[in-house]
This record gives sequence, structure tokens and C-alpha cells, in this order.
Amino acid sequence: MSVVGELILVRHGQSLSNVAFPAADAKGLLEAEISGRDAEVPLTSTGQAQAAAVGAWLSALPAEQRPQVVITSPYLRAKETWRIAADTSGLDLPAPVTDDRLVDRLLGELEMLTRAAIAERFPDEAGRRSEAGEYRYAPPNGESFADVEARLASFLADLNRDHVGERVVVVAHDAVVLMMRAVVEGLDWDQVIAMERAEGTVRNASISQFLERDGRLEIVRYNDVDHLTSL
Repeated sequence: MSVVGELILVRHGQSLSNVAFPAADAKGLLEAEISGRDAEVPLTSTGQAQAAAVGAWLSALPAEQRPQVVITSPYLRAKETWRIAADTSGLDLPAPVTDDRLVDRLLGELEMLTRAAIAERFPDEAGRRSEAGEYRYAPPNGESFADVEARLASFLADLNRDHVGERVVVVAHDAVVLMMRAVVEGLDWDQVIAMERAEGTVRNASISQFLERDGRLEIVRYNDVDHLTSL
């Protein structure tokens, strides 16, 4: 099988949603202190510092390990994470491109709603979610994790076809990192859940790395945040 030489997955830095929604949910609020579209949510100052730390990590890489291809989610928080990282690195890095298949899991009519708001406005969703199971459940006009897995399988197939042997960085979201690992390793949902329980949820600005070995991609680090220790 022909595959990329290296695949590095970077989750975006901390976003305003990562702060506002947990705070609102903890208080049972119907509104979070953020509005607008999910695609336009910016980084916090902490997220900007995390992105800069990714840039410092890039600058320390030997020349032969620097990325040759960069692809980001079209969402603002992912694009800004790479922009800050690239600027901070001081390196002459490839210009990024975006791919719509790298967006966060689409929540449809539940997008940008707190848990309390969902329970009030969509009281049947808890039952639908329980009946379908976490892997197959799709919010109204949204996506299931199975849907995310399918679009990432398509993305990875194209990536391996178009960039054989190259070093690729992808900057995206926690659902993308999680389900990309499922795609690469052929994990079923039970294995995904077990892996997440063992290794934790995907952290902001974390780095996950796959290397080509014998024509296959093998994971060598996952959800790593050692480059953020100074923060």
C-alpha cells in the first residue's frame, strides 16, 4: 500500500467555546457567553499561546522532519492555530490548504447550544441518542461519529494517493483526531471508547503522529502535550 511518509494531527488551541460551554453547562444555563457560528469561534489567549508552543516545537525539528504538506480545517480556530504556529516557528513552511472533510463533527440544529438549552428545545433527543447509540446517533441535520469516520476515510484515501511518502500536518478538531485514529488503525467503536478511556480525550494543541512502516501508517505518539509544559 502507498501511504504518506508521516502524518501529524494537531488539535486546534483552546477556543472560546472550549471555555464558555463547560462553564455554562456547569451552571445549567440556557445560554453560553458566546454567539455566532461554530466555524467562526476564535482562539482564547491561552489557545494562542498553545499555538505558539506548537510553532516552537516545529522550529526544533531537524530540517529533514519538517512538514511538506499542511492541510487544515476551514474553521477559524484551526486556521489560526496553524497561522500562529507557522509564524512563531520562523521557518519557511508550506502554505496551508483547507479541506471541508476536516471540519468538526456537525451538530446541526444543536450547534452552539448548551446542554440545558438542548434539553428544553429538543426534549426527544436524549431518547433518540440512547436508542441509536453514540456511534450512530446524529442530531437533527447533523452528523454521527459514523459519518465523521466515513468522510475521514475518504480524506485519508485521497491524502495517501496524492502525497505518497511526504510529511503531512493536519490541523483540525478533537473528533477528527479521534476518528482519524480509528480510520488508520481500523478500530471499531468499542475499541475507540476503550482507547479514549485509556489515553484521555483529545487535548487542545496536542500532537498525534503516525509514521510509514512497511507500507502502513503506525502510531508513534498520541494526544501528546509535552510541548505545552511551559504553559
